[in-house]
Amino acid sequence: MTPTPTTATTPRHPRLQGLASSRPLRIGALVLLVAIVLLILLWDWNWFKGPVERIVEARTGRALVIGGDLDVDLGRTTTVRADALRFANADWSESQTMASVERLEIQFEVFPLLFKREVRLPEIRLVKPILRLETDPDGGPGNWDIAFGDGGDGPPPQIRRLWVEDGRLRFLDVPGQTDIDVRLSSRESRGGEDAAPAIAIEGGGSWTGNRFTLEGMAESPLALQDTDKPYRIDLRARAGATRAHVRGALVAPFQLRDFDLQFGLSGRNLADLYPLVGVALPDTPPYALDGRLTRDAATNTWHYDGFTGKVGQSDLNGSAAVTLGRDRPFLKADLVSRRLDFDDLAGFVGGTPDADNGEALDPELVERERALAAKGRVLPDTPYDLTKLRSMDADVRLRAQRINAPSLPIDDMDAHLKLDAGLLRLEPLNFGVADGTIRSNIQLDARQDTIDTRLQASVRRISLGGLFPPDTLAGDAVGRIGGDFNLGGTGNSVAAMLGTANGDVAVGMGAGRVSNLLVELAGIDIYEALKYLIGKDKQIPVRCAFADFGVQRGVMQTRAFAFDTTDTIIIGEGTINLREEQLDLLLKPRPKDRSFLALRTPLTIGGTFADPSFRPDLARLGLRGAIAIALGTITPPAALLATLELGGGEDSGCGGPYAK
Repeated sequence: MTPTPTTATTPRHPRLQGLASSRPLRIGALVLLVAIVLLILLWDWNWFKGPVERIVEARTGRALVIGGDLDVDLGRTTTVRADALRFANADWSESQTMASVERLEIQFEVFPLLFKREVRLPEIRLVKPILRLETDPDGGPGNWDIAFGDGGDGPPPQIRRLWVEDGRLRFLDVPGQTDIDVRLSSRESRGGEDAAPAIAIEGGGSWTGNRFTLEGMAESPLALQDTDKPYRIDLRARAGATRAHVRGALVAPFQLRDFDLQFGLSGRNLADLYPLVGVALPDTPPYALDGRLTRDAATNTWHYDGFTGKVGQSDLNGSAAVTLGRDRPFLKADLVSRRLDFDDLAGFVGGTPDADNGEALDPELVERERALAAKGRVLPDTPYDLTKLRSMDADVRLRAQRINAPSLPIDDMDAHLKLDAGLLRLEPLNFGVADGTIRSNIQLDARQDTIDTRLQASVRRISLGGLFPPDTLAGDAVGRIGGDFNLGGTGNSVAAMLGTANGDVAVGMGAGRVSNLLVELAGIDIYEALKYLIGKDKQIPVRCAFADFGVQRGVMQTRAFAFDTTDTIIIGEGTINLREEQLDLLLKPRPKDRSFLALRTPLTIGGTFADPSFRPDLARLGLRGAIAIALGTITPPAALLATLELGGGEDSGCGGPYAK
């Protein structure tokens, strides 16, 4: 048998064998590389739009629509771009879109995300973003209250820079009549490229139904992430004639946790603040104030401390605080004026303040004053706003160290106002007048539809000469005036209150001196008056003077009225009608000396408060026996005796048995 032949094989070199085995790997790698390149070149990132939209809707419960392209630039810092994004609003909103943006660019660092699971975003850029924030008209949470799904336990994203180009923010609160619409644009900060850009703000809208405009600057919204770091703003707002300038720092502003702001406020009338902030203030002339605004979160109290400024011609400084969250806001203030213009207080009694500094008054106040003048009236007849009186509580102290009142001898003032659920009390309201005092307590009960008013006042040691300018005949008079007022009335204006008043008014003066010429003129003694005009005037002793009125339904009726000197005694009678603002008084002088030309005629004081008249009663001229009054019976009311500085004498017995 012949053996079967075998095929001989030649052994291969090891290197050649390795090359042969690696060739498929190289080809595979090359194919993979080409595939990746082709994938990158041909990849359409829009394929991810659907998954992204579904993820967002699953996490938020709101639909996200990417209406434009989705693109990605890969790299160590990868950029994601998306166009025409729209994020759905809450179901109850009339608008389907809560947020939209023409283009969104997000940069993120790849390696920290892959190896540390940290989301680092070097920059987010928004082109024409629109954000609509609104409160639920039915009292539910706002549309920004979104219940996010489980997002993991990782740290929050670290955003270093946010750039907003031509943005818009709108805030709607329909029940609160508030609609704010502002434009937002980023501005490069002075700190360079690494600093977060600030935001320029411009716009306006309505706040509680009142139109306003807003402009200014604020730190980058990224600064709001650190709730313990102050967020700085510098904003100016204007609502009608009211202007505000706020600059300073906020901490956690969305929670209103802490404020430290310098707050400047100016306008034409402090009463205009009521519809804006809910604090009822009286009508005032133009004002400008600047102070520190802070907030105590524990008590929900806003503090306005260390403010200074002017109201009309008056300087004003002090502190004020408004506490919210109660049945009614509570205002507490401690105010001081070194120089108070008395005309600036007119608004407290329903009058019209002056604006002597050339600034324009509120047109409504000007028209009110014209209407009052057209009626020929003096007493303010503008009704108090009962809604305002009942809308807040207050405890306000105002001290004026010096008062400018050219027509009134008022030196200073101390007022303490308390308001509680419509019950207003001025306890006290004190004035320094001509070296004496007027001390009063006033109560206005506005808890009913018609205000019930009570006034108690005492006049003590007011200098007679101090009541008149020093260069007049009465300016050299000597004497001290005292008295008491006790009145009550009803009505919703000062005019109505006085027009229904009941009570007593009594004032008087004890021993003093007065110009003889003045007395002779009052008695219309031509000869004696000419003698003192040609020669040198002299003063004569005043034994006493007093006026006692009973007040019924707004009419003051004389009960006792006398002015007694060693030269002349003047007896008065008649009425002062507070309701009609009319005067009807008769002064009957009786000279005690003999004078050849003494007319001895009564003097009639008539007319109105706005246009009084003084004229001799010629019908009684020469009736020397018309005044049949025994001088010894002219005695002031007993209630006045404790207030008078009475002197001795035999002519009239002014002090009666009480003068001892």
